Amino acid sequence: MGREQWKKIWVGSAGNMVEWFDWFVYASFAVYFADAFFPKGNDTANLMNTMGIFAVGFFMRPVGGWLLGRVGDRRGRKAALTLTVTLMSASAVLIAIAPTYAVAGYGGIAVLLVARMLQGLSVGGEYAASATYLTEASAPDRRGFASSFQYVSMTAGQLLGLGLQIILQRSMSEQALHSWAWRIPFIVGALGAGIVFYLRRNMLETDVYAADDHAQTDPDRGTMKALWAHKREAFLVMALTMGGTVAYYTYTTYLTKYLSGTAGLSKPTASLVSFCALFLFMCLQPLAGRLSDRIGRRPLLITFAIGSTFLTVPIMTLLKHAGSFWPALGLSMLALVVVTGYTSINACVKAELFPTGIRALGVALPYAIANALFGGTAEYVALWFKNGGIESGFYWYVSGCAAVSLIVYLTMPETRTIDLQRLGKGAGDGTHDRVLAS
Repeated sequence: MGREQWKKIWVGSAGNMVEWFDWFVYASFAVYFADAFFPKGNDTANLMNTMGIFAVGFFMRPVGGWLLGRVGDRRGRKAALTLTVTLMSASAVLIAIAPTYAVAGYGGIAVLLVARMLQGLSVGGEYAASATYLTEASAPDRRGFASSFQYVSMTAGQLLGLGLQIILQRSMSEQALHSWAWRIPFIVGALGAGIVFYLRRNMLETDVYAADDHAQTDPDRGTMKALWAHKREAFLVMALTMGGTVAYYTYTTYLTKYLSGTAGLSKPTASLVSFCALFLFMCLQPLAGRLSDRIGRRPLLITFAIGSTFLTVPIMTLLKHAGSFWPALGLSMLALVVVTGYTSINACVKAELFPTGIRALGVALPYAIANALFGGTAEYVALWFKNGGIESGFYWYVSGCAAVSLIVYLTMPETRTIDLQRLGKGAGDGTHDRVLAS
């Protein structure tokens, strides 16, 4: 890969990292600020209410996917990526200054809700814009490797959030964290977003988008009409996302809560387990992405789905009784190795399904809908099972979602050899279907 391609990957990944830092610190710090916005009472119920607002952010992602996907297809990938980080910065500021229940009653919840809606809009467009940008910015035989940096940067953002949480846990009292120190990561996120905004204003457009005259002259590009012409691919994106997004959020954002709330580990130990497991998980992404460039995308997706279908219940059951750092780390790492088969390549797989003029929207909207239905509700569903006294039901739910995606992976076409330039120029004339069938 040339220096120019590495530069594009770096700028796209840096922005993605800040976006997901802001997105994930809400989940990782929810255990500290859940009681601040609701009346005192049932701690699990307050956490469920807080994660319910977290889920609202996911339900805004389809709106963000449609809006920013349209911008990405009509104005360019650079324009969409710049707008996403602007929205994320605004949402981080709102959370950082949101008044508590003691100060403003339910007014604080309203501010929190607006902030999460802005985050949902931002991330709804960020995923597709960065997936499209990273896939288009790479050489044809390195698309899996290059697009894997989306989850490298996503995980790096979460690691920064967890790292900051560990530092605050070890340097501040529990009372300070519950009282005011939970606001610190949102201030950090707002500052980071400002820096990335500057970087993205000076980023380069992808050659694939810039060279596709059809994509830039077609009046239907980035519209629902154009997306409907590729409805088969859109439904495929939703189906292949289902199992992956549930498994990913189970072993990332929910893992810390599960280890502390169910397995009985202290909050600092649970955070350290998550941090170490996620660091190793991050390092695996480029290796798996490069492997997919050699053997194809489907083998990795199928391996993930089989592993997640049959190993989720035993892994989660054993985690419940892990008891200490090393067993918890080993089991968490095993789970994330399985999930790597999905995370390392799902960005390029989705981008490779659509022609240039509808690629950003084609990835954004169906992915965001699937995330809203399954990823955004994963923690809420887990807590619902826990509150009902049947926590093991959630393990079977995750396995079932993976089983559905397994059927899709077994029947979907291989996308590794698709020519993005040819795919773009063939939009609207039947060439796309012939390419998928080949």
